[in-house]
Formats: sequence, structure tokens, C-alpha cells
Amino acid sequence: MEVNEILFKEHINDIYVVVPAYNESRTIKRVLTELISLGLNLIVIDDGSTDNTYSAVEDILKQYPDQLNLYRHPLNRGLGAAISTGIEAALRQNSQITVTFDADGQHHSSDIIPLCQPILENQADVVIGKRNFKEMPFRKKFGNLVMNIITLIFYGKNVGDSQSGLRTFNRKAVELMELHSRDYGVSSEIIGEVQRKGLRLVEVPITTIYTDYSLSKGTNTKIGLKILAKLIRGFFK
Repeated sequence: MEVNEILFKEHINDIYVVVPAYNESRTIKRVLTELISLGLNLIVIDDGSTDNTYSAVEDILKQYPDQLNLYRHPLNRGLGAAISTGIEAALRQNSQITVTFDADGQHHSSDIIPLCQPILENQADVVIGKRNFKEMPFRKKFGNLVMNIITLIFYGKNVGDSQSGLRTFNRKAVELMELHSRDYGVSSEIIGEVQRKGLRLVEVPITTIYTDYSLSKGTNTKIGLKILAKLIRGFFK
């Protein structure tokens, strides 16, 4: 066992993984089962799904009631609202490290370990899992590059992967951050809060599982343009 894995195991009870989920019945069971196998505490936010996501998570909850917490938005409120609900729940559980993890199956659960290391060693307040853009399909890469530029222009912080859904935060960071965006704009807003609150940010490389399903989720050019239009409207208010 490597040193970072030993440190991770020592603090496993202090770590809560927030999994926002909207219509993820195809992948949610596998994603949660892998996270549970690491011994992690989970907080799942079903964001008003209209498929079987909620019942699928309920089935796992019956097997692992001590590791899994399930919340539900009656209506779909958006990624930002789901993350905010999850972070609030993590704070109530006295989480010392909060992780956000996508439910579409694009992340490797084992990548959480190196993402926790800079926080456990007090070298960072926020850690972003940086995807390899050279391996990213063009239709996703263009949208994510646009969002990196938008994040730099509107929030003043240059990062390599502003839209990554795999992040870790120490307790100080989640207590200081004020998130208002209800949609995918929350990813850029988080970077903005890092800049505004003077938090220490580190990016750690992660591997990404690209499938037709995972590619259909997350940020793309269309979503990026919508977020840009919203930011511009807010700027001139």
C-alpha cells in the first residue's frame, strides 16, 4: 500500500462524496457500488429524476444504510442546486473533506485518493481533477476550452479544467464558498469563489472513461454558450 493510500484510509471516515444524479439509472448502481467498495461515505442527491434513479439508489441504501445518505429534489433544479444541497448535507455530517463525483460513470473511483492527498497534507483547500484534453473527444474539448476562457474572463482564474466534476474541498473551503448558480455554471462559479476567497487550488491529473453515454452528459458547446449569455446578462444588470 502506498503512502497516500495509507493516509487516505486513516481519514476515510472524515470524507463524504457528493453524487448529484439526474436520470442516471443506467450508471448509478455501478458508480455507487465502486465508491462504497472504497469505504467512502456517500451523499446522493436525486435531482428530480424521471427515470428509475431514485429507486436504484434506494436499493443500495437498504444494503449500506451506514454509508449512504439519499436526498431528493421533487423537481429538477439543476447541477448547481444539487451540489449545494449535497455540500450542506456533508457539513451536517461533520465532513472534513467533501468530494463531488459525477454519476454518469466517467470517473474512476480510485482517482479520489490522489485528489485527497494535497488536502490531507495541508497543501491545498480545493483540488480539481484535471482531465487529459489530448484524449478528450473534440465535441467535448471545444466546449470545455470555451468554458475555461469564460471562467478566466468572468472570474479571473486560469485553470486547466474548470468544468471537471471530480473535485475535493476541505471544510474551510466549503464553509467559505457562496454558490448561487443552479445549473452547469456552478463549475465556473466554484473557481470564482476559490479566487474571491483566496483559497489554495491544486489540479491533479485524472483518467476519464469516455462512452457514448458519458459523452452525452456534462458541458458542451451549447451549454457553454448558454452560460456565457447568462453571465453577460448578469454583468450588465
